[in-house]
Order: sequence, then structure tokens, then C-alpha cells
Amino acid sequence: MTDTNTDFASTMEKWAAERDAENKATRAALLAQLRALGVTEVTAEYEGYGDAGNVEDITLEPRGVALPSELSSQLDDFAWAFAYQQHPGFENNDGGYGTLTWDIAKDSIDLDHADRYVESTHSYHEGL
Repeated sequence: MTDTNTDFASTMEKWAAERDAENKATRAALLAQLRALGVTEVTAEYEGYGDAGNVEDITLEPRGVALPSELSSQLDDFAWAFAYQQHPGFENNDGGYGTLTWDIAKDSIDLDHADRYVESTHSYHEGL
């Protein structure tokens, strides 16, 4: 008999390791391209709920730097993947949202994330 919890845990560990390696490779490639364009900071706002989500907005510093469409798409995908690796499943149910801020000079990413949830309080009174 197979231990389902062990299988699930090992599957999640494998998934996390694969995502981490992919995000590191993508990050390095994007970093070089963004630095070459003179970008000093990237801010990405993301939102997810009801089993879907996306990056809502990306702003660059300095203002006025134009990204080629392919690089813009890659940056969008990276921001989502990075946030998702830190908070897998945040797009489910009431969802979550946040801001990824990437200091290009330091290659440092800050992630400000919030999860939404519904809270319920239940009472039962019998024979009052």
C-alpha cells in the first residue's frame, strides 16, 4: 500500500525544486536584459481569485523605458511564477494579491502578498 501523504509531499518538493530552478534561470536572463536597457526597478502588481489570475500592471524605473513585447511578456510570466512559488494556490477561492518589487541593481526582490478568506462564526442554541 502506498502512503498518499508521502507521495504528495515528495511530489510537492519536486515541483518546488523544478519551479525554483526555472525561476532562477529566468531571473538571471531577465536581469541581464533589464540592466542592458537601463532599468533600475520593476514593480509588478498581481491578482488572483476564483481559480484564475494575472499580473495587472508592471511599471519600470526609470519611467519611459520601453520593453520589447517578448521581454515584457517574459517579465509578466516571471512575476506571476515568482509570486506563485512563494504562495502556491493563492488564486483559488477568494484569492490573493500583491506587489513584487525587484531592485535590479541589487538583484533583490521584495514580495508584499495578501491572501483573502471568508470568516464565519457559528452559533447553535437548543431548547431555549
